[in-house]
Amino acid sequence: MTSQLSTTIIPVTPFQQNCTLLVCTETGKAAVIDPGGDIEHVLAVAKEQGAEIAQIFLTHGHIDHVGGTAVLGEHTGASIEGPHIDDKFGIDGIEEQGERFGFAGAESFTPSRWLNGGDTVHFGKITLDVIHCPGHTPGHIVFYHAGTKLAQVGDVLFRGSIGRTDFPKGDHETLLRSIRERLWPLGGETTFIPGHGPTSTFAEERRSNPFVRD
Repeated sequence: MTSQLSTTIIPVTPFQQNCTLLVCTETGKAAVIDPGGDIEHVLAVAKEQGAEIAQIFLTHGHIDHVGGTAVLGEHTGASIEGPHIDDKFGIDGIEEQGERFGFAGAESFTPSRWLNGGDTVHFGKITLDVIHCPGHTPGHIVFYHAGTKLAQVGDVLFRGSIGRTDFPKGDHETLLRSIRERLWPLGGETTFIPGHGPTSTFAEERRSNPFVRD
């Protein structure tokens, strides 16, 4: 029997960042991608679904995506995986990011595992592929579930837009290459959950996104 994947988007923090709860419905094991904050709410959603948070996956090191990681890890004992080590500078500076952007109490942490393109991560009977997509940050990664053609792209791509590259170590041309060379090959039918805002498909963005359309 093929494992089923349940997906719940949980907007968190004043930045309305799309934290995502992924649940293997066969085992009840769950992963949280990018727990930026509002951790009590994230825990409540998991409890409502009867899910056990076993893993925390991070796309990149910006505070609105990782600010609640340490607290969620302490509450659940979940393993923290990602991002790519090139975003270590962001993780190391999390307290300073918190002060600058108004995230009181953001705590530093060390991931259990840094991730590289070509790696896989697991929870329950679900496997996600790891794709390194630098540009917004140098260590940004994307998580892809081949079975449902679902990609969690963080701040690489949005409906009608792309990630900012004016933050430290961002690079616009690198970001465009990441989208075209590493996301588009996954197929137009792929649905993606961006770091902020509504979902879309790669086909729709190739058709209408003014930054990366064909």
